[in-house]
Amino acid sequence: MVPLSVLDLSPVATGALPSDALRDSVAVAQACDALGYARFWLAEHHNMANVAASAPEVLIAHIAAVTSRIRVGAGGIMLPNHNPLRVVEIFRTLEALHPGRIDLGLGRAPGTDPVTAAALQRDPVKDPNQRLLELFAFDQGTFPESHPFHQIRPMPTDVRLPATWMLGSSLGGAELAASFGLRYAFAGHFAMRNAHAALGFYRKHFSPSSSLARSYAMLAVTVICGEDDAHAEQLAAPVRLSVVRIRTGRRAPIPTLEEALAYAYSPDEQAIVDEFLRGAIIGGPERVRAGLERLADESGADEIILSSLIPYRRERIAHYERVARVAGLSGAA
Repeated sequence: MVPLSVLDLSPVATGALPSDALRDSVAVAQACDALGYARFWLAEHHNMANVAASAPEVLIAHIAAVTSRIRVGAGGIMLPNHNPLRVVEIFRTLEALHPGRIDLGLGRAPGTDPVTAAALQRDPVKDPNQRLLELFAFDQGTFPESHPFHQIRPMPTDVRLPATWMLGSSLGGAELAASFGLRYAFAGHFAMRNAHAALGFYRKHFSPSSSLARSYAMLAVTVICGEDDAHAEQLAAPVRLSVVRIRTGRRAPIPTLEEALAYAYSPDEQAIVDEFLRGAIIGGPERVRAGLERLADESGADEIILSSLIPYRRERIAHYERVARVAGLSGAA
């Protein structure tokens, strides 16, 4: 089995407080640290009633402080929403405080709807690729002497950015990761249709860099591991309905099991679910083990990162415990 990691969105259940969802993510991270997962990433989303993770850099700082081994990172920081200099300053600071344990994943989408994106993006630089180039120029000190930013030295100056990843759900992200010699994380948890082409392109066109000698690709996948197959389908039912609501603009917390099981999907809604969960691994421990092994073999991914959207702390931790046991992770009982 390749290394396994966790992508967490701080999912918000019906009747729960978003602040509780953030505290749940901290508890889940501590459990994953003990279980032997490689890294714990926090995503950036805005104006979503079912996702509380809007400030991953804050969560990263806190979670890194209350865990001891696991790498903690952003999956990701969405470039359209951020000033490149501030990203360098924040993640250098995190790397200084937790050396060797921080990851910076960079995405080119806003992680929200167009109106919220407009509220976030007041900077005149609109092109995320330009922001990426500026970020690297600040970190590496490569602005030409004629550039007005040439003499800016992001603090702390004695560290560089931590391990940097390009995120993507299409060939665009793969092309950037390959050309810059970055690690690459593909969003197969909602775009598995494009995974094999993107990972193949990345490996074929990868150019070594000073920070990475060979390509390294991580594939995200939705995984829900129940006590058995029937229990897994129950855990997945609220996730399915939540996906439909997200994709159709109906903002709401993740529904209860009872509401999800009673919901009648239209053909269009069922198509949304099927496409979003293409490649998802949902089942009891043995089905999940076999699915993960098959995915690693077929994709050639160097690492797999699991997304679940299970909104309840105990259920989410139990899910990761079951996966850890079948995967033989170091901390699994």
